[in-house]
Order: sequence, then C-alpha cells, then structure tokens
Amino acid sequence: MSMNRRDWIVSAGSVMALSNVPTLAAYARKQTHWYSKAIVIDGLSSFSDPYAPEEQMRLSDRLKAELRQTGVSAINVTVGGVGNDLNVWDQGLAAIKNYDEVIEANPDFLVKVSTAADIRAAKATNKFGLIYGTQDSSMIGTTLDRLAELKAKGIRIVQLTYNLRNLSGDGALEPDNAGLSKLGHATINRIESEKLILDLSHGGAKTIEQAIAAATRPLSINHTGCRDLFDHPRNIYDSAMRAVADKGGVVGIYFMPFLAAGSKPTKDDLIRHINHARNICGEEHVSLGTDGNQLPIPINEATWQRAREMHEFRSANGFAAPGEGPDILTIVHDYNRLDRFQSLVEDLAKAGWKRSQLEKLLGGNLLRLYAEIWGA
Repeated sequence: MSMNRRDWIVSAGSVMALSNVPTLAAYARKQTHWYSKAIVIDGLSSFSDPYAPEEQMRLSDRLKAELRQTGVSAINVTVGGVGNDLNVWDQGLAAIKNYDEVIEANPDFLVKVSTAADIRAAKATNKFGLIYGTQDSSMIGTTLDRLAELKAKGIRIVQLTYNLRNLSGDGALEPDNAGLSKLGHATINRIESEKLILDLSHGGAKTIEQAIAAATRPLSINHTGCRDLFDHPRNIYDSAMRAVADKGGVVGIYFMPFLAAGSKPTKDDLIRHINHARNICGEEHVSLGTDGNQLPIPINEATWQRAREMHEFRSANGFAAPGEGPDILTIVHDYNRLDRFQSLVEDLAKAGWKRSQLEKLLGGNLLRLYAEIWGA
C-alpha cells in the first residue's frame, strides 16, 4: 500500500472521501445535550485531509472544523500495510514517520496518544487524538523484539492477523481455519508483556477462539459484527464475544457492509448488531469501530471510481471479503453524515438506551481498556 500527503493511510476495506464532501453547514447542529461532554472514540478509523494539497502537512481549517463537529475525541488509525509483502516492515516504519510529521505540523490540533490520559486531555483542550495501531502482525514475523521497537515509536494496538494467513495464525478468509500457531502464542505473550493491546479483528474463528484462551490480559476485537445475526467470516460468534467480555475486553461494532445480506446495511441493521453485542457482552464491553473515515463519503463518480480501484487492489491481493464489490461502499448509508455518532446515540436513546450506557458505548469502555493496559 502506498501513501501520500492527502491519503496517509488507506484503511483496508474503506473508501476515502477525496473531494466534494458535504459542507459543514449541511450538518451543523448545536451539541447542547450531554453528547458534547462525552469522550467519543472510534476504535478503528482512517484519517486524511481532502481539502488540502497532497504535499501540505498542515491540516486545512475546514477539516479541523468538521472533525470538531463530529464530537470525536480520538481514533485508532492503522499505521502500515497488511499482508505478507516482503517490505511490510519498512512500510510500517515509513507510515509512523509520516504520521509523526503530520502531528508535529499540527500541535494545535493533533495529539499522539500514548496513554488514556492523552485522550482525556485531547477532549479537554478540543484537540483530536491519534492512536497508532496495526491491522496485521506480519511486519513482526519471528522478530518479536520488533514489538518493543513499535511500542517505542508509538504503536499501542497490535492486530494479530488480517484476512489471510500469517506466521501467527489464520485470518478470516483462510478456508482451512487452522487457528493459532506456536509463534502466534509467543507473539501474544510478547504483546502483553509490552503492555500493548492485543486485537483479534479479521481473525479466523479458530484463531480468535484460541487467542482469547491464550490471553492473560483484557483484549479487543475493535471492528466486527455479530455472526449469529449474519453469517459472514468478518463477523464473530457469540461465544467469542462472551469470551472477550469474560477477560475484561471490548468488542467494537463496525459500520460495514457485512452487517446484512446485500451489503447495504441500514441504521436498523447497525442498531440490531449493537444491541445484540450489548446483550451478549454486557454494557461494559461493547464499543464502536467504524472501519471508515470520520467525514461522510460523497456519493459521486469520483467515489465510485475509487471504490472500483480499491476492489481491484483488494481482490488482486486476496484481501476482498464476501460482500465487497466495485459497486459497494463501506458505509451505513443512513449514518453517512458528519454527525453520525450523535445521530446514532439519539436513535439508541429512542430505543431505550440510558445516558450512562451510551457514554460507555461511545468511548468509556475503550478508555477503561486503554487505561488498564497502557496506564492511566
């Protein structure tokens, strides 16, 4: 995967907003109720500035204004590529350097998150936190000391596998579903000893089951859906959700096509998955991880061209999951708006969710997990 100044990370499976994003005024709303005070964390997202020239490191005023309008305090951004490319380690280092430079160029707005306190500080100062994470451990391979190096450079979340098999275990699309390797067990041990968060998104069902059993600390599956509601390899079974919760971890529900047949989920589909996850895990163990950009995606020809290019790339590399396609956008259309999180919590409140429960879903549960693993 390549990066440029505009599109710093192509989140695997997401289509980035490149131009003609709806204006801030189109979604302007006074955040007069409790939502404006809540800490909101997107457990897996992507980050770019469609309003600035590619070579510009300084973020545009429009992007900053729109990100503040979302109410989001911090996002987990994927740093580096996925898959078994021979250059994936170098890609990861380059991505970290690039993100560091962007943060250094925007100290008035961006915060590199190392501890849970950094997220609280970002909220208090009206800034935006970036949590560095990986979506594969292929860049580590057998060189487990690389985990300490990644931690020193700012990585805080390590996803064990992507859709394909790596040396640690099978991903969600591997038909053999062979589970965790001996190296995978050793990698989990080292992730935990470095006080990094182990994430099992994109894992094969058996890999997830065995990795949860091997874990001794709370962990996450930060962007997924409920497989007992819709049988898709990127979703996880109730048994896995319960096991994550039993270890004090958090399961995040994504805004992806894999929530319903036809790959065009509605807000009702998303809410059904969120409610199911809460019922299975308990309100202390469910969160949100959109697996998308914070800005709404414009529905225009440029976006469809980008979708076609992304699908071609993912198919050629074996990453494409069932339900992806050149005519599919990785969004929940009803929430393809700047105020998606506030709109979602208002819909959940109408369905009976209490404020305390919504605050946990929005960010409280992830903040608790982060503090427990990284330090307060």
